[in-house]
Amino acid sequence: MLSAADNELMTRVGPGTPVGELMRQYWLPALMSIELPGPDSDPVRVRLLGEDLIAFRDTDGNVGLIDNFCPHRRASMFFGRNEECGLRCVYHGWKFDVNGDCVDMPSEPAESNFKDKVKITAYKAQERNGIIWAYMGTRTELPALPDIEPNMLPDDAEQSLWTAVRDCNWVQALEGDIDTSHLGFLHLGSLKAENLAPGSFDYYTVRERTPLGYDVVDTEYGTSYGAWRTTDTDDIYWRVAHYLAPFYTMIPTSVLGVQVLVRAWVPIDDTHTMFWNICGVNPFAGGIGTGKKGQTLAGAATDVDYVPNTSDWLGRWRLEANASNDYKIDREAQKTNKIYTGISGIHLQDQALTETMGAITDRENEHLGASDSMVIKTRQSIIRAARDFQEGIVPATVDHPELYQERSGGTILPKGQGWLEATKELRKAFVDRPELVGTDKGKKG
Repeated sequence: MLSAADNELMTRVGPGTPVGELMRQYWLPALMSIELPGPDSDPVRVRLLGEDLIAFRDTDGNVGLIDNFCPHRRASMFFGRNEECGLRCVYHGWKFDVNGDCVDMPSEPAESNFKDKVKITAYKAQERNGIIWAYMGTRTELPALPDIEPNMLPDDAEQSLWTAVRDCNWVQALEGDIDTSHLGFLHLGSLKAENLAPGSFDYYTVRERTPLGYDVVDTEYGTSYGAWRTTDTDDIYWRVAHYLAPFYTMIPTSVLGVQVLVRAWVPIDDTHTMFWNICGVNPFAGGIGTGKKGQTLAGAATDVDYVPNTSDWLGRWRLEANASNDYKIDREAQKTNKIYTGISGIHLQDQALTETMGAITDRENEHLGASDSMVIKTRQSIIRAARDFQEGIVPATVDHPELYQERSGGTILPKGQGWLEATKELRKAFVDRPELVGTDKGKKG
């Protein structure tokens, strides 16, 4: 059970809130590069951390992220003309560049220097491998982008990148990723061990649907867990996963040391979250919709279908299956155990459960158990970081991008061997390990 005060602190992200101000110290995935397809393309409404912004790509290809409201008479800049390296408000013609400087003010006398005194709020933007990142903090010397491995692929690599809105608070959306005990039920509930390849990770998971033990630790980047099950020998099957501040997760869907996968749960506002799946593709990377590096593939995910994007604040990357149609649940498939939940697709199953908890779940009425130890420790980490930041303590992850150089996944270890030390080398990112491909068949790895 979490107190109302702690729940409030952890979930609120608007300007001036502890967690909101903390997140402004980081670069945030804001939108896909394909959403601003070329110079002087149409502006896009973007809401981040409860703030309404307008994104545009200028004539030179630079990305701007500015306040929705023109500083003159507060008209919306969404309706502006994107032309000649600036976004021009159509009300009186004031034009602003990507830095927020007013570069033209035709409604004032030619001899006036008023335009030199007016700026619009503008945030720095940076592009890398199909993602437009935004920095909403106040630093003049900006931190580096995080060393997110699948967002830093070499030119000849393949990648998967997709995103979707989730209609709930960012914390409960994120918590679904660090809750390993639901895998054997929500996602694999219709499977039987006897129908799976003996010695595979899925076989061990379905045979013992709940891990037999959990070891959760605080780390420099956030929190990590090792959850274990028995194998057919004296070895132990471990699932190793991470929470990385402020809103990243690495889930253990594949082989530790091979899987290149990072997910982000970026707060749109208090009750909406933009989910990002950033994946490097290899035989066991868990990729969904593959393509050459730099090719963004929203909509290529095999378990989601989108409705067309609209131009409103919450209209981007919406799923066709949603609360209004009960996520297209198939009760017959549920009754016959063809699909345990009756809801098709892992992502949609997670979305249905986290959204139907409510926009911000009532944590005062939860009853958490041993299987929730990672959730508990991660909440403590978020709350502690927010309180520390109020005291002037900046998290190490802000200025040390190398702390994100981790991998997650499953592995087989000898019984009695501690997972944290034993997986130290396997968890290192940016290492090619072709010898591990196929080790989810029960071989030691």
